[in-house]
Amino acid sequence: METQELFNKQNDKTVFKIVLGISILICIVVVVLNQKLIPVPDKFPDFIFKLPLLNAILNGSCSLLLIASLWAIKKRNIVLHKKLNLTAFLLSSLFLISYVTAHYFIPDTKFGDSNHNEVLESSELLIVSGIRPIYLTILLSHIFLAVIVLPMILLSFYYALKDDRVKHKKITRFSYPLWLYVTVTGVIVYAMISPYYNY
Repeated sequence: METQELFNKQNDKTVFKIVLGISILICIVVVVLNQKLIPVPDKFPDFIFKLPLLNAILNGSCSLLLIASLWAIKKRNIVLHKKLNLTAFLLSSLFLISYVTAHYFIPDTKFGDSNHNEVLESSELLIVSGIRPIYLTILLSHIFLAVIVLPMILLSFYYALKDDRVKHKKITRFSYPLWLYVTVTGVIVYAMISPYYNY
């Protein structure tokens, strides 16, 4: 029994290192592509400009799946709970790919930039300058918590697949609300910034 326990602890440590490595690697890739450290080609497919909308749809879908997943586990429907979480994880993975692709190709849009180079009236500038701090707070919390929650999500999936319900429950107490917050704020960020897209 002690040997099995030791083996499990060793496995957990190995998985933790792998999860940490994957999380750091993903962060590095996002930063490198987002900062345009690799040259962007002059021409690329038009569908790239549709990716921010797709990202919002994926985030919104994940939010609904996560809420449904909580409902399923409260009803003790573990099979449905697993299916909903795996689907949410798949959509979040697609989101990450789409997000990185969009931010690599599309120039950054600043909140309040006039669309199609129109000049904003003074009343519009006052509204924009008043809302901008709210937007930045939501955006920065969204990005910061997305980085923090990624390894937590991976670990909670590991414990769930291992059927270690105690550890799964323990980590999910934190990962679930953070993941839900990140998906919901992803939609809010898109809704707030999309009027200023210049494409």
